[in-house]
Amino acid sequence: MRAPYQILVFPYHINDKHIEYAIFHRSDADWWQAVAGGGEYGETLIESAKREAWEEAGVSKNSLYIKLDTVNSVPAEEFKDYIYWDENIYVVPEHCYGVEIIDKKLKLSHEHIEYKWMSYNDAISCLKWDGNKVALWELNKRLTNKF
Repeated sequence: MRAPYQILVFPYHINDKHIEYAIFHRSDADWWQAVAGGGEYGETLIESAKREAWEEAGVSKNSLYIKLDTVNSVPAEEFKDYIYWDENIYVVPEHCYGVEIIDKKLKLSHEHIEYKWMSYNDAISCLKWDGNKVALWELNKRLTNKF
């Protein structure tokens, strides 16, 4: 059963001081987002992030992950398993990560119909959810501050 928290993961690729971010087109809705999914009971946050990135995009669990400070809130009723959670859970935290991809090759699950590698400005303009935009902003700031 799904635990009452959400994971968000942005794959990124750095080449010659140029950074690209992968965003994903949902198969069940017409919007773009990062890899997103629920944690499972007994998993740590990073284990959930690695599992979701592997399941939805084929990202190696040995890749370099960056834990972001961004934590968004999602209404509990957005998830079908909320009926099993404590009745006092109204929102669930969405913990955010970035993951470095070396070769830019991703493998989509049934949850997405396509992905695109984009600059920060292009990616942020395509994202639907404000929480995705905040997480991408933070990841971009962290990465560009390294140059």
